[in-house]
Amino acid sequence: MNWEQVEGKWKQYTGKVREKWGKLTDSDLEMIKGQRQQLVGKIQERYGIAKEDAERQVNEFTSGLFEDDATREERREDKARRAGR
Repeated sequence: MNWEQVEGKWKQYTGKVREKWGKLTDSDLEMIKGQRQQLVGKIQERYGIAKEDAERQVNEFTSGLFEDDATREERREDKARRAGR
C-alpha cells in the first residue's frame, strides 16, 4: 500500500487518525482529504512540533496502517482457503 491508497480510503482512516492525533478537528480532517503534506502541516500546527517530528509520526502511523491492512487481507485469504476445503 502507498499513500495514494490512504488518500482513496481517507474516510475509513479518519477514525484512526483522530485516535492518534486527537487535537485534529473534524474541519482539519475534511481539509486534509488524505493529502500527506496537509496532515503533516496540521500535526505541526496543532502540536507545535517540528516538521521532521510530524513526518516521523506520520510515517510510523502509516506503517501501522499498512501492516493492519496486510494482516486483514491475509486473514481473509486464510478464511477463504479453509472454507474451500
